[in-house]
Amino acid sequence: MRGVFVSGTDTHVGKTVVCASLMHRLRPHIPVRYWKPVQTGIELDDDAETVRVLGGCVDDEIVRSAVRLSRPLSPHLAARLAGQRIDMTDLLPRIDDSQGPGRWIVEGAGGVLVPLNERDLMVDLMVRIAAPVLVVARTSLGTINHTLLTLAALRARNLEIVGVIMVGDPSPDNRAAIEQFGAVPVLGEMPLFEVLTPDVIRTWALGTLDPSGRLLS
Repeated sequence: MRGVFVSGTDTHVGKTVVCASLMHRLRPHIPVRYWKPVQTGIELDDDAETVRVLGGCVDDEIVRSAVRLSRPLSPHLAARLAGQRIDMTDLLPRIDDSQGPGRWIVEGAGGVLVPLNERDLMVDLMVRIAAPVLVVARTSLGTINHTLLTLAALRARNLEIVGVIMVGDPSPDNRAAIEQFGAVPVLGEMPLFEVLTPDVIRTWALGTLDPSGRLLS
């Protein structure tokens, strides 16, 4: 798959807003599509709809075919309580049927080692999709450990890591440590916006996100 798989060091770390930012950043250069294969807590949050709004997307830029589960729990548990089982072989044809020109932005659920079922983890789906991975991390205390563990888990599966985006109040020391010990570039530092609007996200993305254009290569 041409594009990027957006994962995080934890849940609620800012992956969805980063995905909306990527839509703005990449769209002027190449067609883009967003897809979240597994969404839990759909009655509380609809990440695809959030990306559609904040990313200023048209309908064709959002692929809505996905596993959608009501309870805000780990995918394997949310599926079990709904009487379902998430099977990767059922997920992959959904994108095969939607292939087209441009780049995909695929958003994971939670972190890389979140279970999908009794056997497979999110990282197993990432291996099957085989897109470079963009890691979203907090800037706050603990982020160095969490980010380095995430990078190690990805490298253990031979996944390409395109970079890290940090979310929160700027922390130059944490950024430097992640770049040094993680051997990976930080492509942007996203603040905690007081108000989230498409214009705010677009301005930040076009002015600050991935200034070297690594995501376009």
